[in-house]
This record gives sequence, structure tokens and C-alpha cells, in this order.
Amino acid sequence: MSPAAKQSKKSSRTQFPDSAPVAKFSIGAFKFSLALALGLLLISAFPRVNSNNLLLGSFWGAAAVLLAWQAYLLLHSRRDEESRVFTVSLRPQHYIQAMVQVSVYAYWGYYWRPVYDHAWLIVAQLLFAYCFDMLLAWSRRREYSLGFGPIPIILSINLFIWFRDDWFYMQFLMIAVGFMGKEYVRWQRDGRSAHIFNPSAFALGLFSLVLIATNTTSLTWGQEIASTLTLAPNIYTFLFLVGLIVMYFFSITLVAGMAAVTLFGLSAFYSATTGVPYFLDSEIPAAVFLGVHLLITDPSTSPRTPLGKSLFGILYAFGVFGLYTLLDVFGAPTFYDKLLCVPLLNLSVIAIDRSVRSIHSASLLNVWRSSWLQGRANLAHMSIWIVIFVSMSMLGKTDGKHTGDSLPFWEQACADDLPNACGRLLQLEATYCADNAAWACNELAVHYREGRIAEADDELSLAYFSRGCELKFQASCLNLLDSKLLARDVPHELDLRLLLREGGLNLMQMPVEDLIARACEHDWQFACDSNGARL
Repeated sequence: MSPAAKQSKKSSRTQFPDSAPVAKFSIGAFKFSLALALGLLLISAFPRVNSNNLLLGSFWGAAAVLLAWQAYLLLHSRRDEESRVFTVSLRPQHYIQAMVQVSVYAYWGYYWRPVYDHAWLIVAQLLFAYCFDMLLAWSRRREYSLGFGPIPIILSINLFIWFRDDWFYMQFLMIAVGFMGKEYVRWQRDGRSAHIFNPSAFALGLFSLVLIATNTTSLTWGQEIASTLTLAPNIYTFLFLVGLIVMYFFSITLVAGMAAVTLFGLSAFYSATTGVPYFLDSEIPAAVFLGVHLLITDPSTSPRTPLGKSLFGILYAFGVFGLYTLLDVFGAPTFYDKLLCVPLLNLSVIAIDRSVRSIHSASLLNVWRSSWLQGRANLAHMSIWIVIFVSMSMLGKTDGKHTGDSLPFWEQACADDLPNACGRLLQLEATYCADNAAWACNELAVHYREGRIAEADDELSLAYFSRGCELKFQASCLNLLDSKLLARDVPHELDLRLLLREGGLNLMQMPVEDLIARACEHDWQFACDSNGARL
């Protein structure tokens, strides 16, 4: 047999043509997929899983689907004498991004314990993802490329949404949808077939729509995930530093940098024209800043041209900015803003690149010159982004104290009838009341009793007064006894430890003297006037 014929015969064993059986049947590859499914069952025996019957059922159901699917493929492979095979392909864009994501989990989880408690569930999702992706490829008669690809997809999904234990089967379903979107929703890009959507963004966006439409956000940890990132000190600086790694290796600086710069600019413009911050207590919410660096930057689903990348980042910023208000108007959780616009942007990628290539002005196309730093334009872009971020940090626009962190600021803004100020004040007080700040519960109850900045609601008012009284806030107890009373008082010590966290700092061990000084810095006038003698 000639060398060419031998090569042709060898190739036919892995390409799965539609004509005839491609190779003698072998069970070897199925041992690996079987091990993945059994690994899922093994994790279900851990106390973290088997202590909850519904969570345990989710694991068993997912494993049962994978095992049944394998059995089906095994029977067909035996009948048709086909081999299901895989090759190993380790790509830097996968394992580097995975390492960056793991560092975020490690840092964030150190300050918010549920992240570490969730670790075994992430491992289970990885096993499910690898097995599902492999079986999906074999079902389509393709050779499976085994690498680190599923890891950044799973880690990305869990950086934004994970379902609570009783509903965890939805997490497996979300993963399946993401991989099916990658496999089936494709187009021709630059002469070859490519998936349209970032798999994690596709799954997150689709499930976000379902959760909003059914008003079932409470089934997930989404709100907690978005709000607890700031429990980690200097989270913006940390995300900036790990983001530089991704920017350096994959030249996505223009996407992430332009998105962040545009959001900084839009926030500054809104604040200058209205007198209040656009986002509640930050120039860019920490979860959005995370999305800027680790969600929209997939090189496979973003533009290829420098100007196209810049436009992609700018459009993401405008999308987040607009969705934040739109979601608030419809009463939906605003943390979905960073998730919903990514699939739409993925759909626009070809149009963006086509529009850029149609521009015949060299000066416009060369705004980001490829000749910078002797052809290393990405280093020039990174240098500019570093200067911008450092400048924003020095101005207190990232990890420093923010105007929106001060409740007295929102009280004054509401009194001055500034845009959205009263709604923001009610939102903040409701959040702190839920955290057991008795002062906030009493203030909310007063608002609903007097009906000035909120529609009068006696039932809601009594509920908040009762909550405040349970937390031993005397004014709430007095208001509960007299339906015409509107008694108020300054925050107590425990209240201040909750109200002065700036989004996350733990102040439970802070000395009272330092707590009083901090309250004065946050414009609590009683703390400045009396040195906190009433605490």
C-alpha cells in the first residue's frame, strides 16, 4: 500500500464521513466518558450534596441522562462498527483564562464563604460539562477535542449565576444549553464555520430572560453574587490586575478598556448633570467590571479589527448603561444588565467588522496604529488603560469611598428632589433592613406611614415597625403602639456597623471611636456634633 493510501485510511478513522463505517468498533473512548459520569455520582456521596435530597436528585438525574446517552451511542457504535474517539488539544486561551478565573474565586471566596462551599458543585459541573460536550460531539459524528475549553465556560457561568441547592438541576440544564448553543448556533465567519455566541454568555443571557419573565430570581444566588464581590477589599484593583493578564495574552485590551472607559464617562456625565450617581454606590458596579474583563472578551465571539474591538466595547457599555435603567423601570433586578446585552453583541460581530472594513479613511482606521511600540500595539493600548485606571483610582472612582455609600447623601438628595434619589433611598434602606439594621427598618416604616416619598401602606409600615422593634429599636416600638406617631432616632452602634460598610467591609470588630469617626466621614451629623455620645 502506498504512503498516500495509508494516510488516507488513517484519516478516515477520525473524520467520520457520512458514507460508510469509519473504523472497527472500540469501547476505549467510552471508558473516559463513563469515568466522568461516575465521578458525578461519586461527588453526590459527599456531605455537601447528600445532605439535601433535592440537590442529590439533581446529581443523580444528570448522571442518569449522561449514562443513558452513552448507552445509546455505545449500542449504535457497536451496530455500525464505528469508533468514538477524542484527541488532546491544550490551548493557551483556555487554561490561562481558567487560571485567572480561579484566582478571582480564591480571592472573593476568602471574604465570602459560600464561594468555597460551592467548590464541589463547580467540580461536578465541570465533570458534567466535559461528558456532555464529548457525547454531543460524538452524536454529531465528530472527533472530540479534549482540552481545557469547558473550564472557562463553567467558571464564567458561576461567576454570575448559580442556582440554589433545591433547584440545582437548572444549573445542569443551563450548562447543556450553553454547549448546545456552541454546537448548533453557528455561522460562516471568514470562510469557516464558527459559533456565534460566547457559550457562557449565551446560557446566562437566555436564563436571565427566563428568570426575569417568571420573576424567579430568588431561585438563584445571582443577587448575592453581584453584591458580595465588594466584600473583597480593593476588588477593582484586583480585577484590573488579573485583567491585564488576559489583555496581554489575547489582545482584548480595546474591548475591555473601551467598555470601562465609556462606562466611567457615562457615569460621570450623568452625575454632573443630575447631582446623583447613576449606579447606586459606584461608578461601575464591581460585577460589571468583572464582566468587562472576563465575560465579553472571548476572542472567538468578538470583532477581529482594532476599530471593531473598540466599537464592541463601547456598545457593551451603552448596553449595560441602558439596561440598568430599563430593568429598574420594570421592577427587575438590575444585576442582569451585564448579562443580557452580550448575546446581542455577539450577533453584531460580523456587521461590525464588515462596517469597519468598508471605511476607506486611513486616518480613521488607524486610530489604533498597529505600528505602535514597533508593532506591539496591544502593549500601547495596555499602557493607556493602565494610566486611565490609575487616574480613576486616584480620583476615588474605583475602590475608594463613593458618594453613594453615604445614606445622609441620599436623604438630602431626596429632600432636594433630585432624579431617582427617593427611590434609591428606599432601596438602600430596604437592603440594610434585610441585613438587620433596625434604624433602616424604622425609617422605611416611617416613609410608608407618612406617604411622602413612598405610597402610603399601613400593612407594610407595621411590618417594618415590627421588625425594628424586634431588633430593639425603641422608636419602632413606640411607633408600633401609636398609629399616628412618626418617631425617629439616630442609628445605634450595630446599625452603624452595617450602614458604613461601603458595600462590604466587615466593621464588627472596629473600635467604637473609629466607628464614630467613620460615621462622621459619611456625613452622619450626630456623630460629628456629639462625638457619638448617644451611641
